[in-house]
Amino acid sequence: MAIPDELFRLHELDVLYSEGEEALWTYMRPAERPSFTPPMLRDFDLWQRLISAHFGPERVPLKYLVLGSRAPGVFCFGGDLELFASLIREGNRDGLVAYGYRCVEILHRNMQSLDLPILTIGMVQGQALGGGFEALLSFDYIIAERGASFGLPEVMFGLFPGMGAHAILSRRLGQAIADRIIMGNAVYSAEAMFEMGIVQQLAEPGEGEAAVRDFMAKSSRRHAGLVGARRASRRVNPVSLAELRDVVDHWADAALQLREQDLKLMQRLAGAQSRLPRAAA
Repeated sequence: MAIPDELFRLHELDVLYSEGEEALWTYMRPAERPSFTPPMLRDFDLWQRLISAHFGPERVPLKYLVLGSRAPGVFCFGGDLELFASLIREGNRDGLVAYGYRCVEILHRNMQSLDLPILTIGMVQGQALGGGFEALLSFDYIIAERGASFGLPEVMFGLFPGMGAHAILSRRLGQAIADRIIMGNAVYSAEAMFEMGIVQQLAEPGEGEAAVRDFMAKSSRRHAGLVGARRASRRVNPVSLAELRDVVDHWADAALQLREQDLKLMQRLAGAQSRLPRAAA
């Protein structure tokens, strides 16, 4: 019944277990830019595998899995833009595909709730852009503070989101609205996402954690029913790992067509993303 110490010693994820809530709280704590860098992806992969191995029925009790961020004003900016620019200049399609496959494998496991009878909750206290927004779409519930923002900026530099947005948004919102979000390069407020049904609950600024705790307390008695409802939703609107990988393949091919001016814009955006959390802190 013990939780392995390794789960609490991850380099870029802070993990806390609440016995009373039967909840595992996890916060991204990026060493560099608040993006899905290879070291953070390694942590997420190990995090998922340790949870799958040690939590659940007849093991450590777990009802809720919560993900937030320690980066000031940022949930996550998504893909590692500096890595993308480097791989594209090298013509390294295999590197792009390997990165994308790793992202969608982690995303797909989260969409399946790690095959555990749990509810997954994304807690947003800042900007969720690009792959950060895509990652949130894999959670059962998104609770966002007012003032949080969401967007898919990839079209700015001639690309498109390749890690789940097409598959999930088109199923939830229909193709027309999904295309508007994916190709419009607009930033959406938490309130706008709530109206669309992407965000399930709003919280006042600074009250995200309290809102998550309130949600868990109110959901406790009907937890089994909510878990069953989420499984039913996945059954009638399945998203396969093969589909997600196919989109990654298209994304990698498109990335290799980017021009040098696109790559420079990508790197300028990465630089701006690095400065924002420091300024907020």
